[in-house]
Amino acid sequence: MNFLTIGHRGVMGVEPENTLRSFVAAQQAGLDVIELDLHLSKDGALVVMHDTDVDRTTDGTGAIADKTLAELRALDAGRGERVPVFEEVLDAVRTPIQAEIKDVAAARALAEVMNARDLAPRVEVSSFHDDAVAEIARLVPGVRTALIASRFGTDIVDRAVEVGAATVCLNIRRLSLEVVERARKADLRIIGWVVNTQDHLRLVRALELDGATTDYPEIKRTGRFTA
Repeated sequence: MNFLTIGHRGVMGVEPENTLRSFVAAQQAGLDVIELDLHLSKDGALVVMHDTDVDRTTDGTGAIADKTLAELRALDAGRGERVPVFEEVLDAVRTPIQAEIKDVAAARALAEVMNARDLAPRVEVSSFHDDAVAEIARLVPGVRTALIASRFGTDIVDRAVEVGAATVCLNIRRLSLEVVERARKADLRIIGWVVNTQDHLRLVRALELDGATTDYPEIKRTGRFTA
């Protein structure tokens, strides 16, 4: 299997994260997959932002869940970019997408879009939350899912198997050979994050992971030559 390079919130190391500008740049850089984050606005829109509030990534303040889509649209998300909705990203780029959901409610909203647009072949759904992974799997036939973890032991493998995830996305700073071997025995793919340096890249290649999530597009180019 080819080593996958996944653009973290687009190419957030060089462009405003989770914006159309960042996603288009990721596609132009030839990244294999674009990773993004989904939250629900007050009026139920699937908006593409990482945090639960808008403070860090826009010129506004307050929780996403307390704002309508129109209110979110009025914010500057960096370099004049607006907060996109998921459907806009689907139309703006052709690259496969890994969509991270934060809870079961977002899973249900995403399932509606995925089923309406037959997105199971194109969109892999990931989450830190086991119940959200299980819910999207229940609602979208054939969907590919990934369980994400920052702090974990070998139990992450059992959790992934329990919810039917095919992939685990793991913090490379806590990744051990024991976890890798256990995941392989369970036939799980392993993606390491966040891989932003050559040392990080050498580590994920030495562990023979299936891919790396990165903030920087040049990791795609150098990844082909790193063993």
